[in-house]
Amino acid sequence: MKSYTPEQLDEIIRRCQKGDRTSQQLIYELFYGKMFGVCLRYAGQRETAKDYLHDGFIKAFLKIKKFDFKGSFEGWLRRIIVNNIIDQIRKDRYNFVEIDHTYDSRVWEKEEEETDEISDIVILKKLNVNEILEQIQLLSPAYRTVFNLYIVEGMSHKDIAEALNISEGSSKSNLARAKANMQKLLKRYYYNKYGNKEYKNV
Repeated sequence: MKSYTPEQLDEIIRRCQKGDRTSQQLIYELFYGKMFGVCLRYAGQRETAKDYLHDGFIKAFLKIKKFDFKGSFEGWLRRIIVNNIIDQIRKDRYNFVEIDHTYDSRVWEKEEEETDEISDIVILKKLNVNEILEQIQLLSPAYRTVFNLYIVEGMSHKDIAEALNISEGSSKSNLARAKANMQKLLKRYYYNKYGNKEYKNV
């Protein structure tokens, strides 16, 4: 893939803003890999990720005239892609768990304290990005969504609640459960690959 200077990229974007199809194709090819990676984190399957990506790029090209060159184009495009995914998730009406007092963030902390096996840090250092991504994709759609929005996108529980039309408590509860499940998934994968122990009850 050919690389472009910031000035050349700005010129390609300006041509996109004028509706130039060749420039749109260049933008698509330049950012396909990174944006597909974003979509994969939210999708359970590659085909779903491709749908997210396709729809996201369409929306980006429809809104590209609003890009003012004051910030990173990649960051702007990423926000369009993620917002499109959020819109789709809202339409799909995933079953987000409401908070309860028997399972909140303290459960995650307690499980970390009780871990007497190999540490999570060692596991994360052993596994590559693609292996971790595969485990994220095994989370339920609701858990996966909140996990990505909070951990990866850096959104607050208040912002997540507003984006998904759920309560802040529901966001916190889903994150706690997602973290606990991720811990089990990563350990099961690690021990299946490097040792004899298995974690099957996820």
